[in-house]
Amino acid sequence: MNNNKVIIVGGVAGGATAAARLRRLDEDTHIIMFERDAYISFANCGLPYYIGEAIKDRSKLLVQTPEAMYKRFNIDIRTESEVIGLNPREKTVTVRSKSRGVYEESYDSVILSPGAKPIVPSLPGIDSEKIHTLRNIPDTDRIKRKVTEEGISSAIVIGGGFIGVEMAENLIEAGLEVTLIEGGPQILAPFDAEMASLLAKELEEKGIGLLFSEKVTAFEEQGSRIVVKTASGLALSANMVILAIGVSPDTEFLRESGIELGPKGHILVNPYLETSEKHIFAAGDAVEIVDYVNGTKTAIPLAGPANKQGRIAADNVCGLGTLYNGTQGTSIIKVFGLTGAATGNNEKTLLRLGIPYHVTYVHPNSHAGYYPGAKPLTIKLLFNGEGKVLGAQAIGADGVDKRIDAIATAIRLRGTVQDLTELELAYAPPYSSAKDPVNMAGYTAENILSGQTSVFVPKNLDLRDPERTLLLDVRTEIEHGNGHIPGSLNIPVDDLRLRLSELDPDKEIWVYCQVGLRGYTASRILRQKGFQVRNLTGGYKTYLMATYRPKPAGGADNAGTGSESLRSFSPVVAAAETAATAQEPVGNEPKADAELDACGLCCPGPLIRVKQTIDQLQSGQVLQVTASDPGFYEDIRAWAGMSGNRMLNLRKNPDGMIEASIQKGMSTTSNLRSDGDTVVTPTPEGTSMIVFSGDLDKAIASFIIANGAAASGKNVTMFFTFWGLNIIRRPEKVRVSKSLIGKMFGRMMPRGSRKLSLSRLNMLGLGSKMIRGVMKNGNISSLEELMETALAQGVELVACQMSMDLMGIDRTELIDGVKLGGVGYYLGKADQSGINLFI
Repeated sequence: MNNNKVIIVGGVAGGATAAARLRRLDEDTHIIMFERDAYISFANCGLPYYIGEAIKDRSKLLVQTPEAMYKRFNIDIRTESEVIGLNPREKTVTVRSKSRGVYEESYDSVILSPGAKPIVPSLPGIDSEKIHTLRNIPDTDRIKRKVTEEGISSAIVIGGGFIGVEMAENLIEAGLEVTLIEGGPQILAPFDAEMASLLAKELEEKGIGLLFSEKVTAFEEQGSRIVVKTASGLALSANMVILAIGVSPDTEFLRESGIELGPKGHILVNPYLETSEKHIFAAGDAVEIVDYVNGTKTAIPLAGPANKQGRIAADNVCGLGTLYNGTQGTSIIKVFGLTGAATGNNEKTLLRLGIPYHVTYVHPNSHAGYYPGAKPLTIKLLFNGEGKVLGAQAIGADGVDKRIDAIATAIRLRGTVQDLTELELAYAPPYSSAKDPVNMAGYTAENILSGQTSVFVPKNLDLRDPERTLLLDVRTEIEHGNGHIPGSLNIPVDDLRLRLSELDPDKEIWVYCQVGLRGYTASRILRQKGFQVRNLTGGYKTYLMATYRPKPAGGADNAGTGSESLRSFSPVVAAAETAATAQEPVGNEPKADAELDACGLCCPGPLIRVKQTIDQLQSGQVLQVTASDPGFYEDIRAWAGMSGNRMLNLRKNPDGMIEASIQKGMSTTSNLRSDGDTVVTPTPEGTSMIVFSGDLDKAIASFIIANGAAASGKNVTMFFTFWGLNIIRRPEKVRVSKSLIGKMFGRMMPRGSRKLSLSRLNMLGLGSKMIRGVMKNGNISSLEELMETALAQGVELVACQMSMDLMGIDRTELIDGVKLGGVGYYLGKADQSGINLFI
């Protein structure tokens, strides 16, 4: 190497990495590192977690000390020395040092890594000591001292980026009440709004008040508190403010240097990270780089790229000619019990640049559902017409990081959605599924590109013309009743083939289900029947994400004048109250007489297991249940009310697991509502159904309904008549004397549940095998298991004697547990039932 003195401006990620790499490449070069503060390399991404005490030892934030770095790498480290000027013509820098004053230092090459600084707007009251920014160790120490001061109970965080959200979470963990104000319509700009809504909802549930699209206009101190005023007229009060509205490149000292800067002050560099001046390189948050996906100039302040750039800058000081090919913006954040991660371009960026794209959503489990601890996650995949992956986002409680890392790798290799389908990823039940969520995202994208399905997204609903389209919900009636997209017709997918006449063939059918799978099945049925169809990608779950809005925070009089009145209308109070009631405690944590692990089970599995376990307990004993199915939170609360048992505690843990404590009681046991009033639970009504059909799909539906009703405490009677008798026949041949007609029926009819065919698309038995395979892979009980569960729950199976006589079926041909009855018996049971079904 020809150079003999290299100056590095700034430490932390880019500068410290460059220094270490440079020394490894050249043992003799004189390397000088100037750092404005006393700390040359610290974990700036870990600062919020020290404030929230997830990191308790402050020394662990210090990645490298000046003494250790000098000893290991022989680097001349000058802390508390700020470079305030650079003269490329003279090849000198001007330094303002705490110990040496202002002086000049010559160089042969320079690596600039000044980083970025927090944006501080010029607003009235901005100089208050109650307003803090977070960039370095001294900032962290000041905030930490403030948080631990006596009387500090509340904070307002301004800005919903990574630092703002992490600070909001850690201030809650530190015991403060927190409100987060965001000037835009969502938090976390790297995510699209519907994805960010899942993280915003998590913040709300943990007690953080959210205000979106609010512009802060002024600050005003009032005693021990500070008031934040907004353009809409809100006046919010807290003990302290964290300002986290973004960062700008710290490059003011380069204005007179002749080095070319971008419109926002970023240092312009070529692919070798060299600036417009020879022998001056730059790395880190102050550099304008190329977006790896779309090729435009941008700035992405992330630690990973900064470290890589520092290494490459050192390479090129030594003449290695290493290229920096751009940044794709792979990032990740913890938000209490959820993780959010993104890579590549989001939808907003693609729209802004006019880049054509497709989108798909999937909502799989983090690993095999039958293995304990499986948790749902959501993946959004963006890709172009040729299948090239443009970007992805994922949210969930587990497994998010490795899915985004896999897709990020595919993007870096210019991969396609077809590549995602072919990725051979590590599988064992505790870690993944045989079809990994990344594969599943690839499959759904491939279906779109191949024309197997046409999709729509929630925002398309605003432009839907009801005169030319029909919105069709293919979920069950119960799901539809619990919530649906306004204006939709409900035809369950299992009934769709029999109810095609209800659809207008002149209209395009827009179908949706819960997560997209049943909608895809319905779209395939309809397309092959001549309909024009589109499926809502990601289903109703995606619709709920897209329509999420934070709960109104504060009251109508939030523009009061006194600090106490401001306090009483502060969103932090409303948020804290919401979080408290969300936990639904009734007294202290009860001692459990029995414990049940229902993790990995799909609805109605958890409720069935709860019912089975409760039945084995004595009145007054307590069952502690843990489940991973997100719907269990609402299901168990409703079940307790219907079944006459008392809900003692119900909570959703940070890891996504749901825990419930239920006390067994009589049907008249009172339950506590969240308002403290008692409600007398009525005696459970009965449920009766006539099972006329012998089709496999309808038999499955019958027993799912029966088990769900029985688990809710209802007395269930199933009356099997005509073809429905085939469901409860024994699978083995029974020797019995029959008439000629009886023998004919016996040969023609399927013997037992395993021989049943589908009502449609049976395909010589292949359809039945496919639906059984889907149920097995989806951790859904088989028909035979559902029948066993029904009998164990006390569901009454009754065979119609008249139908048996007509069809020549003998009592000995039926499975154990079936009783015989006639129309009168059924009518008596129906008279005692609140629900009567004919299947």
